[in-house]
Amino acid sequence: MTKCQVPAVLIHQIVEELDKEEGEIMVFLCRDLVPDLATADLRELLMALNEREKLSLPGLSELLYRVKRFDLLRRILKTEKITVEFNLARSPRLVPDYRVLMVEINENLEKEEVGSLVFLLRDYAPRMKLAKDKSFLALVIDLEKLNLVAPNQLDLIEECFQSIHRIDLIKKIKKYKQEAFMSSVPSQPVYVNALQASLPNLSLIDPPYNSEIQNVNKEKSQNGQSFFQEEPVHMSIQESGPASHKVFNDQYRMQSQPLGICLIIDCIGNDTDVLEETFRGLGYDVHCHRHLDMDAMNETLLEAAGLQKHRNCDSFVCILVSRGSPQSIFCTDQTSTGFPLEQIKKYFMADSCPELRGKPKLFFIQSYIVPENEQECTSLLEIDGNDDKMIANAKIPLKGTIPQVADVFWSQCKVDVSTIEKSPTSSSYYLRCLAELLRNPHKRKQSILDIHTELNRKVYEWNKTMDPSQQYSLLLQHTLRKKLFLSPT
Repeated sequence: MTKCQVPAVLIHQIVEELDKEEGEIMVFLCRDLVPDLATADLRELLMALNEREKLSLPGLSELLYRVKRFDLLRRILKTEKITVEFNLARSPRLVPDYRVLMVEINENLEKEEVGSLVFLLRDYAPRMKLAKDKSFLALVIDLEKLNLVAPNQLDLIEECFQSIHRIDLIKKIKKYKQEAFMSSVPSQPVYVNALQASLPNLSLIDPPYNSEIQNVNKEKSQNGQSFFQEEPVHMSIQESGPASHKVFNDQYRMQSQPLGICLIIDCIGNDTDVLEETFRGLGYDVHCHRHLDMDAMNETLLEAAGLQKHRNCDSFVCILVSRGSPQSIFCTDQTSTGFPLEQIKKYFMADSCPELRGKPKLFFIQSYIVPENEQECTSLLEIDGNDDKMIANAKIPLKGTIPQVADVFWSQCKVDVSTIEKSPTSSSYYLRCLAELLRNPHKRKQSILDIHTELNRKVYEWNKTMDPSQQYSLLLQHTLRKKLFLSPT
């Protein structure tokens, strides 16, 4: 057995652990390595690579890294994610960057978006099988067979992404093209050297280690085979923070001017000024509205969601202050059903506001909770205005405040309405602390999740000094896919 070969038992263990989707991704990544076995299953393909001395332990580690099975890296190959990243940055890689790019795009597409791509490609490939459950990678394979897509031929995919408003994916492809063009290694294929496209946690500027890390590439012999081992690591890649001007693919881009629209709707009227000053100082275009009824609220949200300015901005912020229930706000109407918070969020999701697709959307809600018995009393009040202006599902019971939609940061603070009734001119302690943290230049260098942790601590310290009826309850739900810093990165 040559030193390049991997023990069959390791291949068997890995194949058994992978699910169907992970196996398909790994097969896609290896298509160029054994073109005569493009239709083989994963086990057959890996064994063929092994027999042809194209598969090594570092190569197998790279494949597991690409499908994000970091647990198998540690348990079966006895190595760590950071070790693989370090070696990928300094050694030849097994998988072509074009394949890695396609896998990254696949991870960022929703099922309905792939369906839209299949539909759009009817004009270019009318004979292509149009299965409803076709994955993006399967679609790419079909296009490759028709010579419509190749490592240096991605214009068709770019046009389709333009049609479904996925500008973020177009930027990925353009970056890949630029790095491929700049490649100065004549012996490599045109698509080699797109390091940042292939390693989402690395920068081309700095390697993923510091002076404290030693012997990262240390090898240890086990049963005659060479396994990667490493010394304890003292700093992870994702802990580097925004202090330098590096842009990591695990961080949201925050470079636009302005950073985004900040919509403030304050139906109480005590917090607008400090919030406006805070977010204007952060670089947002702030739109303020006070004392809106539900008709005006609906119109304001629709208008804000339709702003074309979102296209050139990197984020969006919405701040709401109102009486309400845990699932809705009453604005100035104080009806029993109120305006569902669920619907407010939906106005700014990708299907309603495609210009914000893939961009962070932050919501900060201060709800002054009206007891249910008082809601029933106010339910006799009638709402003036055209019913057509009201949202269609305003009275549908809600199962939850926020569903699992990508790139949403949802912070809701609840306190009994008696708090504002006892002191009508007082501001929200929650919003006051938020503004204080965001205006602190040192705190602002932290991610929004770290800032919110500090905010949470302050709120609960406050609660220790207050009567239970005046205590704040803070809820955070988010579906952020990357780190978010509210400062240019």
